[in-house]
Amino acid sequence: MTITEAPEAPPVVVRKTATRKRLVPYWLLLPGILWLLVFFALPMVYQASTSVQTGTLEKGFQVTWHFATYWEAFTEYWPQFVRSLLYAGTATFLCLLLGYPLAYLIAFKAGRWRNLLLVLVIAPFFTSFLIRTLAWKTILADGGALVGTLDALYVLDVTNWLGWTQGDRVLATPMAVVCGLTYNFLPFMILPLYTSLERIDPRLHEAARDLYASPATTFRKVTFPLSMPGVVSGTLLTFIPASGDYVNAELLGSTDTKMVGNVIQSQFLRVLDYPTAAALSFILMAIVLIMVTVYIRRAGTEDLV
Repeated sequence: MTITEAPEAPPVVVRKTATRKRLVPYWLLLPGILWLLVFFALPMVYQASTSVQTGTLEKGFQVTWHFATYWEAFTEYWPQFVRSLLYAGTATFLCLLLGYPLAYLIAFKAGRWRNLLLVLVIAPFFTSFLIRTLAWKTILADGGALVGTLDALYVLDVTNWLGWTQGDRVLATPMAVVCGLTYNFLPFMILPLYTSLERIDPRLHEAARDLYASPATTFRKVTFPLSMPGVVSGTLLTFIPASGDYVNAELLGSTDTKMVGNVIQSQFLRVLDYPTAAALSFILMAIVLIMVTVYIRRAGTEDLV
């Protein structure tokens, strides 16, 4: 009895099969590429063309390549740019200061309570961003418990000296805006930190203790360096949206605490000066992009991917 071998597939069929296999990843990427093209690339091109237009709403806007709009917008609203970066940077630092201990607790000490704590971290997302911010108007109201506690602890004396509060009033001050930004974006800091800390092998801590390293030394030499990808990811996820936010400044601040996001919103929806609004958006995006690039290179965290 002889065993017959299966006939080999023709070379043309083999080539077609190999081509299909090579194209599978691109077909899988196609929905995402189309989404980015329609909802990111095309709007960016449209806004870029809007920023170099001139005209009025009554007569219409035309592309005249008026790049001077960028310089005029920056020179007129540079205080709002500085204020946005200052508020966003302060809120990011506070989020890191508050979020790192909580992320460390969840990753290493929570035990069976870990899932519950993670749910509590993301629980604010179950409520509208607007409602959460409006709640801070009650929390920071004049004569409230929090303001009274800060006054009793002489914290308001320090913030008054820094110019972040006015007398016994916290609402409608820079401190109120920063508090709102910190609260609203704190989960964006905690979750990346937890993910990075949770991946650290506990045996590394045991090895550090075996080498007679103190807890502070273990944290400084082992834990914090290994958690840097989470630190960088968390600071980026916090700083970038906070720098363009306008809801917190609108609801918790005053005319002296307006950020560049408030100016862009006003130019688009109230003044109806679309070229200036588009130019301000691109200037903010360029500033943030430069700062993020420098920050990532200085942090030296190629492990983000």
